[in-house]
Amino acid sequence: MNKGMIQIYTGDGHGKSPAALGRAVQAAVQGDNVVIIQFLKGKGLEESDFLRRLEPEIKLFRFEKSDENFSELPDERKKEEIQNIKNGMNFAKKVLSTDECNLLILDEVLGLIEKEIITVDELKNVLECRSENTDVILTGITLNDELCILADEVSKIETVKFKC
Repeated sequence: MNKGMIQIYTGDGHGKSPAALGRAVQAAVQGDNVVIIQFLKGKGLEESDFLRRLEPEIKLFRFEKSDENFSELPDERKKEEIQNIKNGMNFAKKVLSTDECNLLILDEVLGLIEKEIITVDELKNVLECRSENTDVILTGITLNDELCILADEVSKIETVKFKC
């Protein structure tokens, strides 16, 4: 990935987040600092001992408090989680505006747009804070044309065959 790129991993196949994590490891090996912010993942990778060993080069954040699927939460808890998610987006903006990392991964951020938790304009606002030397990877199943235009590269991951 060239410096300052926005890359999107999208599609209905499995492997978008692992691909982003692989890119994070590549960046760390090259001496770059990486921040990963996960959304809509339940427990996600938060408690991974493996990822904790990769600090300080790779830092993982998750702002949601619930381990349950967002769609299954009662309305009151959804409101709380939406605020937590927005705090995560504000943190992403801060990370980009302070050049805290060379690579920022917003894992499942496209799902936030699909679920109307954030808007495309809100995500654009976050991305506009990045310096020309910061790469950003966005992941999620659904990609709209407006976001596609922002990306330097889009990788579509699809399941061709589930079982052999």
